[in-house]
Amino acid sequence: MKIKEWLQSLSFRTGVIVLMCCIPFYILSFAQMLLPISTTAKGVLWAVLFGLAKTCQYGGLTILGVEGYKRLRNKFRKQ
Repeated sequence: MKIKEWLQSLSFRTGVIVLMCCIPFYILSFAQMLLPISTTAKGVLWAVLFGLAKTCQYGGLTILGVEGYKRLRNKFRKQ
């Protein structure tokens, strides 16, 4: 529970930044399939990059919390 409490103590801005970091990791996790490397290396890269994307996603959502998520959603709706 200490990690969750620490994450929730971070600012809204930090939560948004961490959440947005998942986008490049998702892109890289699939784009690396175009590299001319072995299938094993591609599988390892995919697992690592996809894992980082999920970590950023869930970490960002934990930092934002329910109220931060609602605030962010409303901001995108207004635009």
